Amino acid sequence: MILPAPDLSDDLRPEHLDPATFAFYRGCMKALNDARCEYLVGGAYAFARYTGIERHTKDFDIFCRQHDVDSILSVLDGLGCQTDRTFPHWLAKAYNPGTADFIDLIYSSGSGIAVVDEDWFTHSVPETVLGIPVRLCPAEEIIWSKGFIMERERYDGNDVAHLLRARGKDLDWSRLLRRFGPHWRVLLSHLVLFGFIYPAERRQVPRDVHDDLMRRLQAEAAAMPPADRTCQGTLISRAQYLVDIGPWGYRDARLEPGIKMTPADIALWTHAIEADDKETKPEP
Repeated sequence: MILPAPDLSDDLRPEHLDPATFAFYRGCMKALNDARCEYLVGGAYAFARYTGIERHTKDFDIFCRQHDVDSILSVLDGLGCQTDRTFPHWLAKAYNPGTADFIDLIYSSGSGIAVVDEDWFTHSVPETVLGIPVRLCPAEEIIWSKGFIMERERYDGNDVAHLLRARGKDLDWSRLLRRFGPHWRVLLSHLVLFGFIYPAERRQVPRDVHDDLMRRLQAEAAAMPPADRTCQGTLISRAQYLVDIGPWGYRDARLEPGIKMTPADIALWTHAIEADDKETKPEP
């Protein structure tokens, strides 16, 4: 049984959180802090800090470097959690059977692109979550990670737009551009949509960033297309481009250098589509 953190004050508990869930999340953070584990809080709590938008989710997201996963899972296992390396290339989970709550331990992204590295920690933000001192994922890295989530059942472009609206003028745009790197078209697509969504907020994105990306687009349009038939759609959706890398014969971009996925990772990630579809399918 997972016990609440010491000196628990119900005044700190959000109305939407069950007392037992509140105690579980606090207990996990307190135990990780006591063990001097290095982790960052992301998900709904970081999103609320940056945008002011609060939402209720069924799990608690923490981020870490891949080499720290085992030590963090060991702490959570010691609290009574059932732990599992759900998808070895990016996600582990800790489940509390007493409350049916999850801790998601994230160290990359489903696409194998947004790997958690030292910069996530260097640029993290100090905060108190549920009364426990922690550090939050940087807004830039959240945008980078969310920018590639364009599934049929989940599209995080709205989160990117809300982050740009709230934090655009304060973002480290040079770092954000470096993060997207050769996938800069994905960032440009979000910036184009942002100007459509919020016409009056366009200046949240610096003009030189727009100019830089548009010059790249114009240069690509003038150049000969690459001879290699690669489908990069798999970097934004694991499900919607299977026909391209199957019968249509395109190379899967997830096998390109720099993408932290193996053929075994891709097979496991693809196999899970059916199970996830069943979980998200609405009741008749």
